[in-house]
Amino acid sequence: MKCVSTRGGAAVPIDGALSAGLAPDGGLYIPTHWPALSIEAPRRTLAETAFRVLQPFFVESGLDGALRSICNAAFAFDAPLRPLHGSDDFMLELFHGPTCAFKDFGARFLANALHAMRGDDAPTLTILVATSGDTGAAVAAAFHALPGFRVVILYPDGGVSPRQAQGLECWGDNVRTFRVQGSFDTCQAMAKSALSDATLRTRVPLASANSISLGRLLPQVAYHAHAALKVRADTGQLLNLVIPTGNLGNACAAVMARRMSLAIGDIVLATNANDTLPRYFDGAPYAARASEPTLANAMDVGAPSNFERLRAWHFDDADLRASLTAHAVDDGTIRGTIAAAPARHGVIACPHTATALHVLERIRARGDRRPWAVCATAHPAKFDSIVEPAIRMSVPVPAALAAMDARPAQFQPMAASYEALARQLLSQ
Repeated sequence: MKCVSTRGGAAVPIDGALSAGLAPDGGLYIPTHWPALSIEAPRRTLAETAFRVLQPFFVESGLDGALRSICNAAFAFDAPLRPLHGSDDFMLELFHGPTCAFKDFGARFLANALHAMRGDDAPTLTILVATSGDTGAAVAAAFHALPGFRVVILYPDGGVSPRQAQGLECWGDNVRTFRVQGSFDTCQAMAKSALSDATLRTRVPLASANSISLGRLLPQVAYHAHAALKVRADTGQLLNLVIPTGNLGNACAAVMARRMSLAIGDIVLATNANDTLPRYFDGAPYAARASEPTLANAMDVGAPSNFERLRAWHFDDADLRASLTAHAVDDGTIRGTIAAAPARHGVIACPHTATALHVLERIRARGDRRPWAVCATAHPAKFDSIVEPAIRMSVPVPAALAAMDARPAQFQPMAASYEALARQLLSQ
């Protein structure tokens, strides 16, 4: 499989796209074509489905022989599709990995893929990641103590929950975490500037682990496909998805799965009050804006990077707007949905999952009776300071989060400027 930049340019092998993260022209890598798969049912395990779904992308890759073991390592835990209480709806639980967030799948796939591609004499590769909450912890866990790699995490100071901050700062060793005096959009712009700086990259080999990286995005196709194929095998119908989104990575993965004929119907995006996407899909010109802090902090994104991929995959704005819809959910509604979820749906929801639950309630109120699933992107214990007051009970802490809580935190402050980041990268 070859890949091209969303901004044009020559095609490169997929191995090169995974290693580079960002294209030289600043664009995002996308596959040159869509493999159409004829899979009638999910494989026995999520790892087996992932291997079957991803194999066409790696047929001519140096990773072809290692792909099965990479999938086994990345998908060593399940993504169960659980029925919601009192309805025919589902929750796709994506939070059973080592940092209790959906980012674990993609981060582990990328870490294992890059490690498999690494030569014995290759220089140390710095994995640069901007995070609004969960990405950084997942990447840190996946690359922690992995020989030949170091990780640099940028996150907005005060912009994540206390337990998320602990998950970003508890690693040490080859992981350095920086609290940036700015928003996630600022962190993301700083990271993209570094990845686009050819002079810097001659001195510091860099790769990305945000969802701008195709190596993060591709594996996320697998769990959408696994769930949808199960529903089609059980009911003969397509599975429709409500996806909480900030930077559009998970949504892009669902779009990819649908384009590969993997039994997915409608895709609806749920955002918080940062409504760049709902405004666009309602017909306004696309206009990024500064993000605002909300309860669903991992979605506090005003300039979603993966929108560039969505535009590249569609003929024009009308075609893109016909492909997806998006709805904004304010903090008051998020809090109310969290409070009602145990009785109404039989689940405890994190703030991000709550946005999707509320949007699904809107869909059902219009009389839609098709099979729907909400993507549960993080364990509610990561947001205990928000969830517990709303539901008036404690949230059990998974063993993985307890282990991170027990580690000492290590971080450094950083000014919100590319120059400050470049100095740190060059000093390591």
